[in-house]
Amino acid sequence: MEKITVYDIEAGKFVNKLAEELKEIPEFEMPEWAKFVKTGPAKQRTPFESDWWFKRVASIIRQIYIKKVMGVSRLRTKYGSKKNRGMRPERFMKGSGKIIRVILQKSENAGFIEKATGKRIGRKLSKKGKDFLDDVAASMK
Repeated sequence: MEKITVYDIEAGKFVNKLAEELKEIPEFEMPEWAKFVKTGPAKQRTPFESDWWFKRVASIIRQIYIKKVMGVSRLRTKYGSKKNRGMRPERFMKGSGKIIRVILQKSENAGFIEKATGKRIGRKLSKKGKDFLDDVAASMK
């Protein structure tokens, strides 16, 4: 029997399922300030969903699984968007670095992510994190 991985599952469904699983882990508790913060300078309001924090954590961990090594700067670009500047043309703005840094730190404390050394600098998935994501993917099939 073939082993089911994250690559075999649709991204949106996987992120929602992983977010539900991450709510059970105490290290990923939503910080108090996260209720009042925008996710980037191009946004005008805070996120509408009450569980947006867990979906962002799940999305970031999935991105690191797929891309192997990612740093804060690349993730800021990934979660950025175009800013409406009134009469001036729109311009791309990177997403919030604080949110991404805190998520990466919490993931390190949980043992899911570790710092990568070598040619590519950033964070990579640990064995525990890879196994956890594969288990969630297997439970979905």
